[in-house]
Amino acid sequence: MKKLLTLLLFTLALEAKVITPNVGSLPWKMEGDVKVFHLIAEPIRREFAPGFWVNCWGYNGSSPGPTIEAVEGEKVRILVTNHLPEPTTVHWHGLILPNGMDGVGGLTQRAIPPGETFKYEFTLKQNGTFMYHPHSDEMTQIAMGMMGFFIIHPKNGDAVAVDRDYALFLHEWCIPFGAKTPVPFEMLDFNIFTFNSVLYPTIEPLVAKKGERVRIRLANLMMNSHPIHLHGHEFTVTRRGAQRLPQSAQYTENTVNVAPGETRDIELIADNPGDWAFHCHKTHHTMNQMRHDVPNLIGINERGLNERIRKFFPNFMGLMNVHGMGEMFEMYGTGKMALPPQIAPIGSPGPFGVIELGGMFTLFKVREHWNGIGDPGWYDQPPGTVADTVNLE
Repeated sequence: MKKLLTLLLFTLALEAKVITPNVGSLPWKMEGDVKVFHLIAEPIRREFAPGFWVNCWGYNGSSPGPTIEAVEGEKVRILVTNHLPEPTTVHWHGLILPNGMDGVGGLTQRAIPPGETFKYEFTLKQNGTFMYHPHSDEMTQIAMGMMGFFIIHPKNGDAVAVDRDYALFLHEWCIPFGAKTPVPFEMLDFNIFTFNSVLYPTIEPLVAKKGERVRIRLANLMMNSHPIHLHGHEFTVTRRGAQRLPQSAQYTENTVNVAPGETRDIELIADNPGDWAFHCHKTHHTMNQMRHDVPNLIGINERGLNERIRKFFPNFMGLMNVHGMGEMFEMYGTGKMALPPQIAPIGSPGPFGVIELGGMFTLFKVREHWNGIGDPGWYDQPPGTVADTVNLE
């Protein structure tokens, strides 16, 4: 009977696959009735956008680390090898487990020295969307990208089955112009905001066929809260802090706030075809590598200024941002102006011009017909359904 139950749990785990865009899930193997995972904490290089490489810390070559998937009731063993230049631990955020497995350096365990492997082993008593991250020099290690999803599927399956199950980790970085390494001790002035440690257009889209039920899991470990907004649909908030809300407590929204240390699950029916924006609604968080020390030129009298400046700098391209920042996005997004080295992209080509959003932003693509594989490309707007010029005369 025990073997039959174990087999059933493993079957459920295989069926309930979560898609973590640009990341993936952590492989595992069975040793008796224990599911065994292996995490490797290590420095990595992460390509946030084409040509924009950042020196991060992560797990198994990725930031965030690969998603751990298991089933409620399973016993898991997680081996953690430390290839960082300093000690680390792993805390299993939100999980109910023995005190000595909680992963707080100096309090519940000795920190893992560089080059050593520690074993964490416990039985999963909950289900839901959880996280893992260090509790050793966490200011540096989390800021450098060390985090990941720990998703525990219900042992009896979901109360309401979903067709697509996506997971997005929210993160913010301070990366000075031209730099390759984030500033880990920044507290307020972040200038790069990512889903799964990548920027649009590198982030893989969330895709669904019309009529499918979709779950999107959101997690946040950094300093800011993020109001995540979906265009074209309403969704239901079904989980807060991993707990599934009773039906009477679930609520409908189009924006959900994810505070530091929290997770949220939202679910919806993908019933409105199109390419829909999915993004943080803090306006600076959809931009890339903004700075506060750039002069404000909006509204100045620019008459004759370009010519006067070119007397001293003949190759000066001309003042920008005098009428807003759209001109800059257009120039960079269309390739008319090259970005300096090691600068995040500003604008990217879309079906109707330059898409100026590019930070904590991705696309939710809903199609009438889709084979379930890959990016279906741009949405083909039906005739007469696109906003356009009219002649008021």
